Amino acid sequence: MSETAEIPATFAPAAPTTKSNKPAGPEPPVTFSELVYTHYVWWHEERNGGASEQTATDYQHMLRRFEREHGRVVQSFWCSHVESGVALTERPRRFGRSGFTLHRETDWATKRFPEIASQLHRCDELAIKARTVLTGVRQRICLHLVAVAAGHLLSLVDTASSPQSTAERRAALKEEQEAVARAERYFRAAANGQAEIIYFAGMVVVALVVSLAALLFLHFEWRVGVAALVAGAIGAVVSVIQRINARSFHVDYDVGRWYAFFLGGLRPLIGGAFAVALAFAFDSGMLHLPIASSDSKDKHLALVVISFLAGFSERFAQDTLASVVPQAAPEKPPPPPQQAEA
Repeated sequence: MSETAEIPATFAPAAPTTKSNKPAGPEPPVTFSELVYTHYVWWHEERNGGASEQTATDYQHMLRRFEREHGRVVQSFWCSHVESGVALTERPRRFGRSGFTLHRETDWATKRFPEIASQLHRCDELAIKARTVLTGVRQRICLHLVAVAAGHLLSLVDTASSPQSTAERRAALKEEQEAVARAERYFRAAANGQAEIIYFAGMVVVALVVSLAALLFLHFEWRVGVAALVAGAIGAVVSVIQRINARSFHVDYDVGRWYAFFLGGLRPLIGGAFAVALAFAFDSGMLHLPIASSDSKDKHLALVVISFLAGFSERFAQDTLASVVPQAAPEKPPPPPQQAEA
């Protein structure tokens, strides 16, 4: 997240605050830009003979206020020649979880390097996605990767750590672009895996509700549609599990957790609908069961198997149902017009 404050480059620390002139009430929150400027003043005094007690106190006070508002700074990079820096903060939340935020103030350092500024904006976008989509360990790893990449990018324009030549800077920039790309690949893999879990949870919840209600009904009376609904829902769940194990299942992770849960809940309902339609087609005689026995028990088992296959493979259900529809005879092309004799 980039924060820009209208503060001149020649920032001077505020006058010493005494007990008599402290404002009443809670102190206002501190932006990352203000922390960057205060750190810059403290660092330059520290490097040039030692920071004064007032400057050190001002910086520590500003850092405490910033961390009280945004969380503890766990990773950071500060430019040595200009008021710029990046930082990753961690703020504890309920149930032992942590919330991470990427802060960035780099306008002064990158104003002559648009290619590096573009990559830092790319880090901003990835950090926002990671905060919004990922949770737990996945979010921690991804945001640390992004913060490291942002710090390395900013170091390419810092006088103390930047490459000596343009060719070296371009080579280093190419390496950092690959680092950002690796973080993006990790985000996509982690987000897809997390979305799969949410999708699977929604699918299992709906499948269990449908199956329990249907089995309770079947305990008293056999109905083809109810049995097909259960078998189709189970077939849909097994199909998704197989695709997840084969790593060929992907979910749109940018839609949000509840929407992924909703999409997962639709999957057994769709499988059950296809299964019911196919079971009625066989039970009504529109299609013929491929069994030799006329026993009703064998017929019921055959319908359950076919219903399971319909939920497992929607293409199988569609192709089977399409075979019931009579194919219209192709229209004959009109005869060519006869040419008049001369």
